[in-house]
Amino acid sequence: MKILVIEDDATVGAYIARGLREEGHVVDLVADGREGLVAATGGAHDVLIVDRMLPHVDGLALVKTLRGAGNATPVLFLTAMGAVEDRIAGLNSGGDDYLVKPFAFGELSARVAALGRRPQVVEQETRLQAGDLTLDLLTRKVTRGDVEIDLLPREFALLEFLLRRKGRVQTRTMLLEGVWDLSFDPMTNVVETHVSRLRAKVDKPFETDLLKTVRGAGYRIDG
Repeated sequence: MKILVIEDDATVGAYIARGLREEGHVVDLVADGREGLVAATGGAHDVLIVDRMLPHVDGLALVKTLRGAGNATPVLFLTAMGAVEDRIAGLNSGGDDYLVKPFAFGELSARVAALGRRPQVVEQETRLQAGDLTLDLLTRKVTRGDVEIDLLPREFALLEFLLRRKGRVQTRTMLLEGVWDLSFDPMTNVVETHVSRLRAKVDKPFETDLLKTVRGAGYRIDG
């Protein structure tokens, strides 16, 4: 397999790269998030091993950016951040597995092999649609019919989350975890406020409403 290791600790990075190469893998090693994002975008790797605490671009942001661009390469987070909320944040950002330092190389190797055995995505989804509403993950543009809609980053993330689950009700808890990376209820109306703002942009100016409120349950995108 071709594996990209994004690790800013030179000793740890060299140790991982050497061990994987001894097993017959082709390994690229970079030491910061910005370089890692470039390498992951154009390197056609089979598995990515990503530290969370990276210079320039942190691991969570790196993986979220890749997933937002339609890159489905399996990701193993390798990090010293081992709390439950850290694991949840890593998986919610698009990570496929999570291994905490210090680690045994044998376990790392086994997890990489397991990720490498997963079926490869032949065609990556780059456009999400409901009715005449389209969200382009590559250009980050949202349009309804021939009208371009300007969304703030959190509104874009909320719309993407709902479109990926089109036709299914998403509860307040699901939205807090999936869009805000919160594993607790902050007891504010942050979800309701953003849904209202999103609805004002994608529904209010048009004849047909796509964003539905399911009373007592949550929200759903139809179309």
